[in-house]
Amino acid sequence: MTRAWEADPSATPIRRLGKSAVELDCTGGDSGCPDIWELDNGDIAVIGRDLTSAYASRLPPSASMAPDEKLVVIPRIMLVAAKEDIPDA
Repeated sequence: MTRAWEADPSATPIRRLGKSAVELDCTGGDSGCPDIWELDNGDIAVIGRDLTSAYASRLPPSASMAPDEKLVVIPRIMLVAAKEDIPDA
């Protein structure tokens, strides 16, 4: 079965949406930082904490995850900061 959308693993990050975790004080300077990136094919990559197992059983009926998908969580301030970089359409 073919999906309507498939992630392209060859796409390259071209620009950060919003501000870095350092700019937003969302990191302790360790080896991991949440982030949002636009890819060269227009898709969006999100780096966040993998909370798939914590949320899988609590998703609303209209939401689902395929076996190869993960649910990641980022700080709200990161998405708010990215709003001006996200086109309306």
